[in-house]
Amino acid sequence: MNPPMNSTGQHILDRRHFLRRCGMGLGALGLGEVLSAEGAASQPHFPGTAKRVIHFFLNGGPSQVDTFDPKPALQTHAGRELPRGKFRTERKTGAAFPSPFEFKAHGQSGIEVSSIFPRVAEHVDEIAVIRSMKAKLPNHEPSLMLMNCGDAILSRPSVGSWVTYGLGTENANLPSFIAMSPGGYPIKGAQNWQAGFLPGTFQGTFIDSKHEQVEQLIEHIRNSGQSLGGQRAQLDFLQGLNRGHLAARGGRDDQLRARIQSFELAYRMQMDATDAFDLDREPAYLRDLYGRGIHGRQTLIARRLLERGVRYVQLWHGAGQPWDNHDKIEENHRKLAGELDQPVGALLTDLKQRGMLEDTLVIFGGEFGRTPTVELNGSGKSKLGRDHNPYGFTVWMAGGGVKGGTVYGATDEFGFEAVENVAEAHDLHATVLHLLGFDHEKFTYRYAGRDFRLTDVAGEVIREVVL
Repeated sequence: MNPPMNSTGQHILDRRHFLRRCGMGLGALGLGEVLSAEGAASQPHFPGTAKRVIHFFLNGGPSQVDTFDPKPALQTHAGRELPRGKFRTERKTGAAFPSPFEFKAHGQSGIEVSSIFPRVAEHVDEIAVIRSMKAKLPNHEPSLMLMNCGDAILSRPSVGSWVTYGLGTENANLPSFIAMSPGGYPIKGAQNWQAGFLPGTFQGTFIDSKHEQVEQLIEHIRNSGQSLGGQRAQLDFLQGLNRGHLAARGGRDDQLRARIQSFELAYRMQMDATDAFDLDREPAYLRDLYGRGIHGRQTLIARRLLERGVRYVQLWHGAGQPWDNHDKIEENHRKLAGELDQPVGALLTDLKQRGMLEDTLVIFGGEFGRTPTVELNGSGKSKLGRDHNPYGFTVWMAGGGVKGGTVYGATDEFGFEAVENVAEAHDLHATVLHLLGFDHEKFTYRYAGRDFRLTDVAGEVIREVVL
């Protein structure tokens, strides 16, 4: 392939052609810089209202009837079997179980929010609450894959990987997609942020956010035994070997290309990551606004990452499935909501003050909801928890072109099943892509002879929640 020409007919030597003509080793300029075009910022289908995403994932499945979907009918039927009949649940459930939390209307929109989210409630006029989400199965693993990757069974790229594939990166010295979880991995681990068949450079980078020091947050971020110049020489040697292997494979080894880029990224991150994760650079009042606990730190770090060009940050509540409250839901949901409420409210306030909320999409929700009936153990007794419920649950969004003060869809009078304007994962994903400037039906990647989409062959943009 010949290099392009300018208007006078002269050849324009881009970096690839320059290196090829001069016979320079790619290591002289850093192979990652050459390959970084793969992840460089690209143009969406149309001007999007959002440029970046922060996704709070409440792994385990929060109860919609205890958070953002009030159901006074449960109080009327308390202690009695619901008249709607039985839905398939993972465990045996019994009588109607009214929420132990009070709901109040907030803002000009009058959206009702549970008392366990008082800080979030202050922002309802900037939030679109989707109360009619529906999953397919009452199990964590397939539901996590459906919400995060668009398919409950087959291995597919994650939403964050699709977004970074489409938009590219704005900072070559930081990963474009970061997943943080304090204390370790959620259920399904790295599959939740996998690149799948997309190039490996779009895989999410995992950070265990329980730590405070950069050296602990990002393992091996610094090499105390070698200078940066020495590391560069070592890396050039290693990349030379990798290039040989890649050439022998005709340049078509995505895993090797990903490994090459990961080495380069790790080298470059030593400066930018140290700055991004250093909360001592934030004023004390702002750290107090977010809270000094793990979730406050994690959320403030996320804002700093977004400021520095990271496209997609996913914040998990913690290892395993903390919101999976089969017992003591009043105690556990109060505790879990208390850990998130202040940081999320602070983030919305902070983003708005910085002028970032208008082009930052905030997503908040889990893989499914919980039953409005009480869960029973093997002997038929209750520990006052709720079972999994994929038939109806809530996700909310804010910022980035979202129509605030909006409630979309509804579950039945008891909160068991979505019955009005039912929305599934593909609809949510189509809406996210639309806000970022992509037509989800045209946003594809060709693999194994087929054009794949995040939304597969389904999904419609939820126009009612878009400005």
